[in-house]
Amino acid sequence: MARFHQKRSHTVCTYGRQLRIINETILRVIGTGLLVMGFLWVLAAPATAAERPVILAFGDSLSAGYGLDNEDSFPVQLERALQDKGIDAQVINSGVSGDTTAGGRARLGWSMPANVDLVILELGANDGLRGVNPDETEANLDAMLRALSERKTKILFTGMLAPPNLGREYGSAFNAVFPRLAEKHDVTFYPFFLEGVAGDTRLNQRDGIHPNAEGVARIVDRITPYVMIALGQTGAALPEQKTQSE
Repeated sequence: MARFHQKRSHTVCTYGRQLRIINETILRVIGTGLLVMGFLWVLAAPATAAERPVILAFGDSLSAGYGLDNEDSFPVQLERALQDKGIDAQVINSGVSGDTTAGGRARLGWSMPANVDLVILELGANDGLRGVNPDETEANLDAMLRALSERKTKILFTGMLAPPNLGREYGSAFNAVFPRLAEKHDVTFYPFFLEGVAGDTRLNQRDGIHPNAEGVARIVDRITPYVMIALGQTGAALPEQKTQSE
């Protein structure tokens, strides 16, 4: 009787050890499989993100979409236009209505995401409307272009024209700021953000300053090739542009 209990106990213990070994082996296999799957997912995720360019539209109400539905704003329309060209880019709206070059300079450092491939720098219109000294406008834009260059960020710099009511002397000084800085920093330059839209009542809202949905579409149509070039895309045909002096 004692021998029977001892044998039965030995058999149960042996079975228990085998079962435990089997379970531990299964858990190790499952754990290893999950680890491999997780590792492969981590490897794939950055590659997917890296394939999609991130564009920051850094500007004022003109690029923010003042008075428009979100779907009609410059960033959203530009994103759609790029997708139509086969470029699956994400365009982030970083426009602040009423912003000046001083305001943009103050917020650039903390408001810019780390993973941006291209910054569209669209500022200066409110400086012109307020009659800000062109030297101050130039200093602010120069500082922003320098900061972006130091971060090795691609740049599309857009120009602006002064309102004609401020006089020829102010206009000449203000308008010359943008091409001068573009040459200094050797960046892709779109001479006048409102080209083909400014002064056309059909393409502007009632205030005569901010483009309507159709006006934004016109801007996007003209600026998209410049965006593609700034991103490093080849084969983009540039539309004719007036010079700042015209």
